[in-house]
Order: sequence, then structure tokens, then C-alpha cells
Amino acid sequence: MHALVNFAGDDDFFSGSSFYTNSTYMDRLCSIGSQVDVYYPSRKRARVSAPFIFGETVFEQNKQPSIDVLPDECLLEIFKRLPSGRERSSCACVSKHWLMLLISIRKAEYEPLEAVKENTDSVSDDVEMISSDEDEGYLTRCLEGKKATDMRLAAVAIGTSGHGGLGKLSIRGSSSSHGVTNFGLSAIARGCPSLRALSLWNVPHVGDAGLSEIAKECHLLEKLDLFQCPSVSSKSLISIAENCPNLTSLCIESCPKIGNEGLQAIGKGCLKLQSISIKDCPLVGDHGVSSLLSSTSSVLSKVKFQGLNITDLSLAVIGHYGKSVTNLMLSGLQNVSEKGFWVMGNTQGLQKLVSLTITSCRGVTDLSLEAMGNGFPNLKKMCLRRCCFISDNGLVAFAKSTGSLECLQLEECNRVTQFGIIGVLSGCLLKSLIIEKCMGIRDTSLEAPLSSCDSLKSLSVKNCPGFGTASLATVGKLCPQLQHVDLSGLCGITDASLLPLLESCEAGLVKVNLSGCLNLTDEVVLALTRLHGGTLELLNLDGCRRITDASLVAIADNCVLLSDLDVSRSAITDSSVAALSYADQLNLQVLSLSGCSGVSNKSLPFLKKLGQTLLGLNLQHCNSISSRTIELLVETLWKCDILF
Repeated sequence: MHALVNFAGDDDFFSGSSFYTNSTYMDRLCSIGSQVDVYYPSRKRARVSAPFIFGETVFEQNKQPSIDVLPDECLLEIFKRLPSGRERSSCACVSKHWLMLLISIRKAEYEPLEAVKENTDSVSDDVEMISSDEDEGYLTRCLEGKKATDMRLAAVAIGTSGHGGLGKLSIRGSSSSHGVTNFGLSAIARGCPSLRALSLWNVPHVGDAGLSEIAKECHLLEKLDLFQCPSVSSKSLISIAENCPNLTSLCIESCPKIGNEGLQAIGKGCLKLQSISIKDCPLVGDHGVSSLLSSTSSVLSKVKFQGLNITDLSLAVIGHYGKSVTNLMLSGLQNVSEKGFWVMGNTQGLQKLVSLTITSCRGVTDLSLEAMGNGFPNLKKMCLRRCCFISDNGLVAFAKSTGSLECLQLEECNRVTQFGIIGVLSGCLLKSLIIEKCMGIRDTSLEAPLSSCDSLKSLSVKNCPGFGTASLATVGKLCPQLQHVDLSGLCGITDASLLPLLESCEAGLVKVNLSGCLNLTDEVVLALTRLHGGTLELLNLDGCRRITDASLVAIADNCVLLSDLDVSRSAITDSSVAALSYADQLNLQVLSLSGCSGVSNKSLPFLKKLGQTLLGLNLQHCNSISSRTIELLVETLWKCDILF
């Protein structure tokens, strides 16, 4: 908060020149400017007896204020004996010079409060002695863009000391000319020893010197996030490892100077490390990854490696030493072959693995996928993205070998066909299946008898143009207990394609997303509300341009639990909004009418009535609604977040 200084005095006014004949006095008082954020408590005005020289209409003070006569050494000793952070914040408001002196003092160099009390014979009413603990680290600060400067960091270091201490600091981007440097980070290190989480994003001027200061002073550091820090090298990680034994989470992305030496040091010094994420660091190789994994095997639970120059050796180490790993993400590992993934599965070390995500790895084949299925007995969630060598045989074998798999996600796996999907549903107890952009799926009728998958509750098929009438009918027969259905982007399906699926769902649909299904008509919505109106909670018809008022009337009459409705870019009119407002059983919380040109100003009273329960309303691109109507809605529905 900005310092507010009030100079009170007599009501007499003197004509003539300024009170301060030397403009540097005002510069000293106001040199910090509005960019420094420090606490300034109210204080009584101190009386200063100083000689004045009176002229006819002009008076002036001594040219040299008495406090500035003191050398910096004396000021430092005074500052070290200030009773609390509030007094330090007040002093920081005086000038940049005082602020610089204050941030040069380490937290441990301040006199203990008890010693200050003992040396103080009497405490005036103007001084408030505060005995609260200042080192707990309760506060969070985030500086972004132009606001991220060294001066602001210095102000944060002083201003947070009397209000619980700084616990989390995030710096995202900085000005090219006045951005954050090692100086600002050093100020944080000296003033905020309670710091537990530090995130640095796109700060090119911060290097090893600043992070080394953080490591030396902030021994409680638990989380470190480095993104696009080109000046930070392995020396920083070595310093962190030597001074911050409580580090539990480390995330490094696009830091070209960080290599194996830093990871080796982290593995040896940070034995409490639970989460590690390394992305696009060209100097990181097998030696660093192997050393890190083998040293922290007892507690490391989350591992993410993306775009690294590692080989089969690293995956063998993960498979052998990852005894505590529960979440594993591997992406863009171009130097890892089929052998690496096969060994990772057969070493039997990842017994606790629950979630596995593999993206754009050429080493994932049918053979290695089956080996991973056999080696991960507790795997519940599997996500495969852009794995072009996986076919139906490998997918079915993997599903059968993992007895605990609950969620399977396939994205851009173009060798997987409808037969592979049906084989997976018939062979395991899946609860959720997500298929996206799998171009190998073709609409084919299956006449052979199939075993049902009563465990599947959620089905999501997005942007798969070959998934049509026959596929939907087959899934409907196999999975009668579906509750969540997402068919967004299937522009080829029609009413005839979807009706068999709706009729096969025995448990009652709860969430249905049909956005982008251009050929659906009111017939589908009428059937949906008739069959599942008692359970439906979310319905998305965004882009279904053939949906009219008849669908909204059916929704208003039959859906008693619906809370989220999206009919954007449909053919509805004001009559639909009126029907929804008259439905007393409805308790809509989110309503989206974006792009509905048939909704006009006439819907104002109906929207006001719906607004009694609405928390979100989307009226973007509703060209028939005037700005005045929007203003009235914003004034009336003050609890509702309105997009316009």
C-alpha cells in the first residue's frame, strides 16, 4: 500500500517562493514513487526545532537535513534495532537510499525484539511494539510483466516482513530494460527467509548469483519452478541442493544451461524430492536422470520428462528405481526405442504406478505396450497420444493384461480401428473411455456376439469423422450403464445414429455434450428429455443449428435437475427463454445463448427471472440484444457473471 504522509501545521499562509528552496529535498522525499508497495502506518507528526531565516515573505530551512548527516554505518545500526517490520516499512518510504540500506540487512542481523525492549527505557505512544511471529511465510506475491522490477521486489522484501512473512513468490515475465535481475532476487533472499515456493518464468536477467542467494538464505524452500531462464545453469541447482534439503518439487523447462551436474546434486542433497518435471533442456541426459532417480527412489512419486536427449538406459532406470512413482509422463523422447519401453515394463519396479501418459514416442509399439501392461499391476489411467505404431492387437493385449485399468484415453492413434475399441470394452472393466482424432476408426457393423461392459460410465468421442451410426449402436449395446456422453465434433451423426444409444442407456444420462453435431434436430432432444430428463444435469447443444424452440420447451417441461445448458448458435428465439423462465422446477446456474440471433430485447424480463439462480450467462454475439439491455442485466443480476 502506498505511503500517505500528511504535513499538518498552522493555517497561516506565506506568499512568495516555495517552502523548500532546494528542489532536491522533495526529490528525496518522493524518490521512490508509486511503484514501491510498502506498509506505512499512521504516526504522530514529530516536532522539529530548526533555525529559520525569515525574509520579507520567504523563509527557508537549513540546506542539510540533520538525519542525512549520519553515515550509512550509523543508519544501518539504527535500522537493525527497529522493533518490527512496520517500522522498517515506514523507513523504506523515506527514500530509495533508505530502501537500499534496509534490503542490505539480512533477516538474522536484526536485533531480537526482546533485546530491543530491554534497551528501551520507555516506549512512547507513537511506537507500537509488536510481538507477532514474522517468519511463518503466510503471504503470496505475484509480479507480472512491467510490474516485475527490482524495486518492487525490494519493497516486497521489506513490506511483507511485518505481516506474516513471504511464503510464495511468482515472477512471470519482466521488462527488457527495467526487469528483474540478480539484485532483486538477492533482496528477496535477504528479507524473506520464510520463502517456501519460488516460480521464475521468462526472466532472462536472473542468473546463478540470484538463485545462489536464495539458496543460502531461504533454507525452507520446498518448491522451485524455472521456465525460460537462459542465464540459470547447473550451479544454481548445486547451490539449492547444498542449502535446501526440504525441496519437494522441482520443475525445469527451457533452461539451456542446466545439465546433468545439477540433477546429480539434487539427487544427492534433496532426499525429500517428490515431484520432478524436466522439459526441453538439451544438456540433460541419461547420466543426470539416472543419478536423480536412483538417489530419490524412496519418495519420488511424480515424474515428467519431455523433449530430452535420453535413451533406453533412462527408462530402464525408471522401471527399476521408480518404486514410489505413481504418476509418470513421457513425451517427445525420440531416442528411446521399443527396447526401452519393453525393459521399463519388465523390470517390475513400477508396482505403485497409477497414471501413465505417453506422447509422441516412437518406441511405443504393440510389443512394448503389452510388456507395460504386465509390469504395472495397479495402473488405473492410461493416456496414449500420437503413438503411431500402436494397433488393435497391442491395445487389446494391453487392456487384458492390466486388470485394474479404469480410464483409457487415445488421441491421434490412427492405426486403432473400431475392432480395437470393441475389444478393449469387451476385455476389461473400464469406467471411462476417451477417443479423440483417431482417423483409423471406420463405421462398420459387427454381427458377432459381444460381451457387455457394464462398468463403463463415461464415453467421449471427439472429432472422429468415421465414428457413425453403426459404432454408436454397438457402443450402446455394449455399455448400458453410460451416464456421461461427449460426442462433440461428430458432424456426421444424425438423429437415427443417436437414438439407439439414448434408448440403450439404462442408468440415466447425467451429462451430454453434442456440440458441433450439425445434423441433429429437435427429435433427438425430445427423446433425450423424455428418456433421461429426470437425471440430466448438463446439456451442451452448441452449434446444433437445427435445434429450435420445441427443444427448449421439452427441456423446460422434463428436466428437473438441469443446471448447465448451452444452446449457443442454435435457432431458438425469445419463446425459448420465456419457456425456461416459466419452468419453476428448473434451477439453472449456467446458461449460454451465444450467437443466438433470434434472442432479442424481449427476453429481458425472462432473463431477469432466470437470473435469480444463474451464476453464469453468456450473451456474446447476440446481435439482437442492445447494449442498454445488457447494462440493465448487469445492474440487476449482480450475482451473475455475464459475458457480452
